[in-house]
This record gives sequence, structure tokens and C-alpha cells, in this order.
Amino acid sequence: MNQAAQLFSRVTIRDLGLQEYEPIWRDMQRFTDTRNSTTADEIWFTEHQPVFTLGINASRKHLLEPGDIPVVQIDRGGQVTYHGPGQLMIYPLIDIRRAGLGVRDLVTGLEQSVIDLAAEYGIEATSRRDAPGVYVAGAKLASVGLRIRRNASFHGMALNVDVDLEPFSRINPCGLPNLEVTDLGRLGAERDPASVRDRLLPHLLRNLGLSDD
Repeated sequence: MNQAAQLFSRVTIRDLGLQEYEPIWRDMQRFTDTRNSTTADEIWFTEHQPVFTLGINASRKHLLEPGDIPVVQIDRGGQVTYHGPGQLMIYPLIDIRRAGLGVRDLVTGLEQSVIDLAAEYGIEATSRRDAPGVYVAGAKLASVGLRIRRNASFHGMALNVDVDLEPFSRINPCGLPNLEVTDLGRLGAERDPASVRDRLLPHLLRNLGLSDD
């Protein structure tokens, strides 16, 4: 697994580049299953080759016309979504008990980080209690899907930066028919996932209680 790592006092940050989905998923599972009480938390950033993923209890009726894009049934919560190049994946591998986080705290921290990032670009973004994620004028900018095992989190958040939105028309994104999807580029903000990663990271560390401050 190609990766660049940056070590903070409380968390290791890994930039994994562009990767196929399934090997990263398996790596997250292995990390979670083998960590112990002294294992440092990590946040992984990556982009994926085109793939549709279905949550553990997702209905396949929301998978409309996948065509040539692979479909992978996985072990996170939530329904169906699309991942592809130009979409920044944020995977928080956190011992939530040690961090003093509940599941709702983790979801809220992820969402608020994107809301804070969007505000830097002059974009008003919001979350929805009934449908996790971040929205701009009703269009989904980021989606959240997590799994907690052994008191540790994996999977995470997908932030649309400069992504081909056509595949979202082949599904009901997050199980919501006719849901519009957008990205930062179309909102007049940033189009480079690496730059977005660097600007998002301080918000993540603060909102997840992992900053050195």
C-alpha cells in the first residue's frame, strides 16, 4: 500500500493516493481487528477507482443501473453510494472509547469539519439530523458511513471535490431518490483533492478532539 504518513502527537495521518476500494477496506478491517489499547489512532486520506458500495443493510433497489462500475457489499452503515477519482475519502480509525466520543459525536465532528471547510470558501453548508452528510442548498456535498467494532471506528466520509457526478444518476444516492449531488469545484471552490485534504485536516483534528492544542 503506497502511503505517506505524518505523525502528530495523538494521531497518525496517512495519504494513500488513488487506490482500488476493496484492498483499503480490508486494510481498515485488519487495522481495527489487531489494534490494542496502546495503538495510536490514524486518519487515512485516499481516492478510489470507480466503485459503488452498499452498506450492510442496504437495499439493492437503490442500485438502478450500475453498468460497468463494480458493486461491493461492505460492512458500514448506510445505503448505496459512489466513490471515484476526485472524491476525497476520509477514514478515521479511532478508539472512540479512549477518545471519549460517542457515535453521534463522531458523525457530527466529521460533518462539522466539512461545514467549517466550506465556510472558508464562502459556502454555506449544513448537516441534516435525518440524513447524515453535508448539504449545500439541498445538494449533497459529503456522505458519512461508519462501522464501530471493538470500540473503534472505520469507514468514514466521502467529500466530493472534483468528481464525475454522472455515476450518481445510476443510483439513489444514500437511498434517497432524486437527491442532487454536488462538489466543491462546481460550487466555485477548490478542485484539487490534495489541497482540500490539507485545509480539511485542522478542522478534523479539532472537531474530533485529536488536535495537539
